[in-house]
Amino acid sequence: MPRSASEDNSRLELRIRPDDKATIVRAALLERTDVTHFVLKTLLPAALAVIERAERLDLSERDSLLVLDLLEKPPRPQDKLLAAARALPTES
Repeated sequence: MPRSASEDNSRLELRIRPDDKATIVRAALLERTDVTHFVLKTLLPAALAVIERAERLDLSERDSLLVLDLLEKPPRPQDKLLAAARALPTES
């Protein structure tokens, strides 16, 4: 079971097979950098790409125009929505 990340520690620990570690160390040496910099340089762009894919919503041209139209001319609220809004407690 994965452990939660400790927010007060900037350290990242991972367990990898010795031959995988040797490959990473060799690649870092070939890049003339340390393992930390090599891993960050390689991993951060991949992490950012995952986040970008998860947070982006791609719409077709038709759907984009529909969203823009709805923003410019929103539909009238339905009776159920108005009743729900009236039922909300007011701030004092």
